[in-house]
Amino acid sequence: MPSLYCFVALGITLTQALAAAYTNPKDYAQMPVPRQSPLPSESVQQGLGPLLSKNASIFGPDDSRWPDATERYQDFAVPQVQVVVQPGVEDDIPTIVKYANEHGINFFVVNRGHSLTSTVGRFNGIQIDVRSLTDISINKDAMTVKLQAGARNYETIDVLWKEGYVTTTGSCSCVGMVGPALGGGHGVQQGVHGLIADNLIGLNVVLANGTAITVSETSYPDLWWAMRGAGHNFGIVTSFDMKIYPVTVPSYYYRNYVFTGKHVEPLFEELNKFHANGSLSPTWGGAFGVYTMEPSVSTTQATIFWTFIYGGSKEDAAADLSPFDALGPVAVDEGDVPFTSISDILISGLESDLCAPSKVHITGTAGLQVYNVTVQRQLYDLYNKKVSKEPLLSGTKLVHEGYAVEGVLRDKPEGSAFPLRDDNLLMYFDAMPPPNSGLEDFAFQWARETEDLWNAGEGEWRKPTTYVNYAAGHESLESMYGYEPWRLEKLRALKAQYDPLNKFAYYNPIVPLES
Repeated sequence: MPSLYCFVALGITLTQALAAAYTNPKDYAQMPVPRQSPLPSESVQQGLGPLLSKNASIFGPDDSRWPDATERYQDFAVPQVQVVVQPGVEDDIPTIVKYANEHGINFFVVNRGHSLTSTVGRFNGIQIDVRSLTDISINKDAMTVKLQAGARNYETIDVLWKEGYVTTTGSCSCVGMVGPALGGGHGVQQGVHGLIADNLIGLNVVLANGTAITVSETSYPDLWWAMRGAGHNFGIVTSFDMKIYPVTVPSYYYRNYVFTGKHVEPLFEELNKFHANGSLSPTWGGAFGVYTMEPSVSTTQATIFWTFIYGGSKEDAAADLSPFDALGPVAVDEGDVPFTSISDILISGLESDLCAPSKVHITGTAGLQVYNVTVQRQLYDLYNKKVSKEPLLSGTKLVHEGYAVEGVLRDKPEGSAFPLRDDNLLMYFDAMPPPNSGLEDFAFQWARETEDLWNAGEGEWRKPTTYVNYAAGHESLESMYGYEPWRLEKLRALKAQYDPLNKFAYYNPIVPLES
């Protein structure tokens, strides 16, 4: 790919009280953390160690493994980890939870450490690190795959592809599978196969009291409903089974475009025609764009990158792409790749900036049905204004994710806790203030202004929506879990049944911790 395109889509595809009160994410960093007595790792090792399998590990901050185990993608409002426990087998996890409960210790599960929300900053206690549980087992007769809790997107894609299968996965290589699944799970395959959550068959879950259960359509069906869309609130998934499908598309065609400010209005007019208000053919994986600075194009105005992914040939994609060719882009790049390489085309592979850990991300998000062309111009002008004032934020990205949604719409909205099946487009704002720059408040304000513009562009008839896996921590519960009153009523009733002491209260909780 030409050097210019090494910058394409750097941010692409990431990709409260009981009432719906507004909370600034920064407030979570300033809130008192729930009290937790100091936890010497030696005492936890002595008490818990003999109860675990031989491959389990327990260690504290002085251990050489600590930096890797506690490293996170998001360095804003990080959880306060005192001891790390790495289970050797899935059966260790119920034991860890029971031990923590018996000793009044908070626990928090980490898959790959990619949560964005500031609500995790309220945690203080034991981190249950499941990154070593990475088994992936294909059952060809049943057309399913069993994934342990630590399996990542790229591992899942690679293992399945080698055996001639695909399933819905996230589009960022370094993110785990289970976390996105519990909040829905968008990805390039969703137009054909639906969300990750739609493809789940069964979950092995450890409840807040340490009980291990299997959750499926026929086993704990009420919890089955809740786990698919609000699952972070209800239990620890140690492994899960999901559907797989034979590979029918051996190669995907991609085309990357570079546009400038003069293209804003015609570009988004054509994108609205392309997406057709949720009617984009599932042959398309989607179209993904970003506003960001690219000095080789302009040092004063944001550059607009857009990437199209098609499950077929260049010739078959040509008619749909011809309107974008006609816009006169600054540059165009294209090629054919297997599904295993799509994350690299979207610059969300393992070596991309999108997977770089230990940075502060000030984020915002919104779900849309169509692009408001006027708002997209306002956002572009706002971007240029903000970067002109604070050049250190020139790496800020306004990400636009436009997957095909036919497969998502096949499942009934009431069939799971995932409430946003009528969101056709996912928006994501990401500013990364440099260390000690003092630009967090400026970035917060910019993020909120951006969200407000996105949401205002939808019109008064549509309330703001928040994809829970992209939530920053300030959004209302209704925007994440649904505005229909019965949804939160049902979730709260199930929370009272399965987690009455609110042990799972750190990831966009439906019952937030008291301040």
